[in-house]
Amino acid sequence: MSKVKKISKIIIQIVFLYGILLIGEGISAVLHLPIPGSIIGLVLLFLALKFNIIKLEWVDLGAGLLTGELALFFIPSAVGVIQYDQIFGVVGIKLVTVIILSTILVMICTGAVADYLHKKDVKE
Repeated sequence: MSKVKKISKIIIQIVFLYGILLIGEGISAVLHLPIPGSIIGLVLLFLALKFNIIKLEWVDLGAGLLTGELALFFIPSAVGVIQYDQIFGVVGIKLVTVIILSTILVMICTGAVADYLHKKDVKE
C-alpha cells in the first residue's frame, strides 16, 4: 500500500470514528443522559464491532494512530492544571493519592480479566 493511500485511509478512519463520537454526543444531548457522549459513542462502536456491523478493518489504522499518540492529548489539560497553584496546594496530595490508587486498581482489574480470558482460551 502506498504511503499516500495509507495516510488517506487513516484520515478517513479517524473521520469515521469522529462521526461515531458525534452520534454519541447527539444521543447524550437529546436524551439528557448523565453519561458523556464520548462514552456512548465508545459503547456504540464496541457493539457495532461485536455484532459485525462495522468491520475492524474499517477503523484499525485510525484507532491505532490515535491510541499511539494518546499521550499528546493529555498535554493541554496537564498544562491547564499546572496553571492553577491552588489545585496542587489544597488538594494536591489527595489528588495524587486518588490517581495512584485508581491506576493500581485499573491495573489489577485489567490483569485479572486478562488472566481469566487467557485461562478460558487455553481450556477451549
